[in-house]
Amino acid sequence: MVFTSPVRHPLGPSSTSLAMAVYMSAATAATATTHSRSLIQCGASSSASLLSIRKNSAIRCVSTAAEGEKTGGKVATVKNGGDELVICRVLNGMWQTSGGWGPIDRDDAVEAMLRYADAGLSTFDMADHYGPAEDLYGIFINRVRRERPPELLEEVRGLTKWVPPPVKMTSSYVRENINISRKRMDVSCLDMLQFHWWDYSNPGYLDALKHLTDLKEEGKIKTVALTNFDTERLHTILENGIPVVSNQVQHSVVDMRPQQRMAELCQLTGVKLITYGTVMGGLLSEKFLDTNVSIPFAGPPLNTPSLQKYKRMVDAWGGWSLFQTLLRTLKKVASKHGVSIPTVAVRYILNQPSVAGSMIGVRLGLSEHIHDTNAILSLVLDEEDMNSISQVSSNGRDLLKVIGDCGDEYRRT
Repeated sequence: MVFTSPVRHPLGPSSTSLAMAVYMSAATAATATTHSRSLIQCGASSSASLLSIRKNSAIRCVSTAAEGEKTGGKVATVKNGGDELVICRVLNGMWQTSGGWGPIDRDDAVEAMLRYADAGLSTFDMADHYGPAEDLYGIFINRVRRERPPELLEEVRGLTKWVPPPVKMTSSYVRENINISRKRMDVSCLDMLQFHWWDYSNPGYLDALKHLTDLKEEGKIKTVALTNFDTERLHTILENGIPVVSNQVQHSVVDMRPQQRMAELCQLTGVKLITYGTVMGGLLSEKFLDTNVSIPFAGPPLNTPSLQKYKRMVDAWGGWSLFQTLLRTLKKVASKHGVSIPTVAVRYILNQPSVAGSMIGVRLGLSEHIHDTNAILSLVLDEEDMNSISQVSSNGRDLLKVIGDCGDEYRRT
């Protein structure tokens, strides 16, 4: 069986100016998933001073060292109060099932998921709008139940996202949508529900998160989390007593925005970061070292939604020439340790404060990088390595000023 879903990531590409060139448009996002959820982009976000956040904060400070985070371990614990979840520090990202990378063979994809899990890479990240991702997970988890020892079943984690339109968030509406994901993934309790909201001017996100917390209390969700929320709204959510454990944000050696305002609040509150875009869709690799993509047919094609998206991020940060300097620096570090450029790029982000885990996209049934991915978890970068990478990274533009805080690229018109 082949899936050919036309659904694209709701944060798909568009550009106008230097800042807007990195933004991903929701307007082209959704045609139909199997459950016909609509996706709408509107509104604009604003920023608040972290100084004022701290001054008015009623949020208590907590211990912030996640399991494995400072020890180089393979797992980390994201937690808030009594809610906690152990995840692999390198997560298998399933955006690639959403349609922009070609057809997906169901059986080949599930077999690939089993190989990743058998290799210890047992945390899968998906979303309601990633084509058949949740359905594939449902088939996969049933294979694990039938064909693998109970110990592996205990290790497997399925993290999904809900990306609703900014309509009235009633209890029944939230429950209905979460039940769709539970049914598709064939689980009674979602390990993690990561919530995205398009329009901050509509405060319905707080209603939705309160209803999600109710579902957590009922045992239908184990942990509630966020995706692409900014620092100001994360603070507001925590002050409203909503026990989110993590925020999934774009974070790479090029995009260091999360290490500014967001990481500071995370360190104060214990909320963790799960990062995506960490290898920039494959741009941070040997494939693009010493190439010139501005000349037609002279370099590797930018032929996937993620490559196109992150090329715009490179342009906003400092351009292709500076990016080549960065790749050469990463290659020097990689050669020193006998690993690849993407392995170093991910390890660098995993070493950043408050980062619990980083996403690596998996092209299920099409290509596999299990060995390189596992190498991330054993790689130790020394102070010289980290400093050399940080120096080149800091030579680019401050993307917090160019784009805004985490997630702002998805809310600007």
